[in-house]
Amino acid sequence: MAIRMPRIIKKTSTAGDVPKGHFAVYVGEKQKKRFVIPISFLSQPLFQDLLCQAEEEFGFNHPMGGVTIPCSEDVFINLTSRLSRF
Repeated sequence: MAIRMPRIIKKTSTAGDVPKGHFAVYVGEKQKKRFVIPISFLSQPLFQDLLCQAEEEFGFNHPMGGVTIPCSEDVFINLTSRLSRF
């Protein structure tokens, strides 16, 4: 029996290409990059902490039109790769 692991899908295209069960976030400190990630990440405490930091910095007014996460791309990839193991 195979175990299906959630994966991060890095994209830089339009909103219409988000697969079912995923959502787009914008990550970066200066230059924002778009990532498509599984909705299952929303239930993970590490990701919830990251969202709280985003709320503190941006409130609910996200300049990119989607959820903006104010951390470096490397930190985000490191965190989401750890979440993919659960």
